[in-house]
Amino acid sequence: MTGTTAMSARGAVLVLNAGSSSLKYQLLQPDTEEVQADGVAERIGESESSITHEQDGEESTEVLALPDHHAAIERAMRFFADHGTDLTTAGLLAVGHRVVHGGRTFYRPTLIDPEVISEISRISTLAPLHNPANLIGIDAARSLLPDVPSVAVFDTAFFHSLPDAAATYAIDRGVADLHAIRRYGFHGTSHEYVSQQVAEFLDRPVDLHQIVLHLGNGASASAIAGGSPIDTSMGMTPLEGLVMGTRSGDIDPGIVLHLNRVARLGVDQIDTLLNKQSGLKGLCGENDFRSITEKMAAGDAGARRAYDIYIHRLRRYIGAYMIELGRVDAITFTAGVGENAASVRADALAGLENYGIVIDAERNAVRAKHARRISADDSDVDVLVVPTNEELAIARQAADVVAAL
Repeated sequence: MTGTTAMSARGAVLVLNAGSSSLKYQLLQPDTEEVQADGVAERIGESESSITHEQDGEESTEVLALPDHHAAIERAMRFFADHGTDLTTAGLLAVGHRVVHGGRTFYRPTLIDPEVISEISRISTLAPLHNPANLIGIDAARSLLPDVPSVAVFDTAFFHSLPDAAATYAIDRGVADLHAIRRYGFHGTSHEYVSQQVAEFLDRPVDLHQIVLHLGNGASASAIAGGSPIDTSMGMTPLEGLVMGTRSGDIDPGIVLHLNRVARLGVDQIDTLLNKQSGLKGLCGENDFRSITEKMAAGDAGARRAYDIYIHRLRRYIGAYMIELGRVDAITFTAGVGENAASVRADALAGLENYGIVIDAERNAVRAKHARRISADDSDVDVLVVPTNEELAIARQAADVVAAL
């Protein structure tokens, strides 16, 4: 982080990512990529909340009561003021909001007004765990910074134009159309940003065929041809696809019916089971890859089994996307696990030398915060690690919307 609070002539963007009980924020310059401050408020609404703010090379943490997101943003603004940046008078260009689900309505960054808020609320049935929290952050920011334009950037936007064959589920068309059932895809801001960085890194912006693997606590894969996605692993919700930290990923839909009919679990119980008690956590009790790695090293069979299942699902998607793309020029790992877990990268692509995919073990073992190639010199396919930066992507898109006003 750069230790300065000065604003450029164009102005900085405050990016907000509001969860149900958390708020992440970052103040940055969309043109220079300079991060001026960031922070996170956690356990909002509980008896004991906390907020951590980093600015000018100093990190401050405070434990206090934050009854709602309005209070969290208000406290963050005081942190800014303590470091000489009054957000109400600093000439902010925009507030950029991450909104998880845009439904069929929103597929580009959108200036927020009452009609937009109403529509985000209406489609919240598609993302009941995410959109309502995003709306709380929007309401708080518009209240505290009424003179600064707020812009919504949607996780689903990048995948809006998926080919019909990839976006459509094989269920009754009338039911699907009535209830807006289709593959929407998620982590789109990350997949778009990383795929663009890959094209720049390889100096092949037009014809590049690539697979992007966003592997964090939430995980998703995408197949991208010439800058446009042709498939992605997450579906109508972020539950489909890869094995994740606490989410099951792909399962037989009949399991849901079985759990209801035989185990007598209600819809909410099944929702909690598949979203919060499954994935790696459900398999071995851990959803932190560092803990899983430590347990495997100690001989824990449950951790090894969970890891093997994770890798198996990941390889299945990589293989499917190789076929869909016809040829693969680059495979890129990003997000927390993708950027830091060398074993995941190596195991995901092990034994694929006949397909022109060869990882260099020494390059793969290097830890760095910049884009880098980890494939061998004789690999036909470039294998890369590219750090994602969703905040920068949101800031740039928000700035573009305001510039066009």
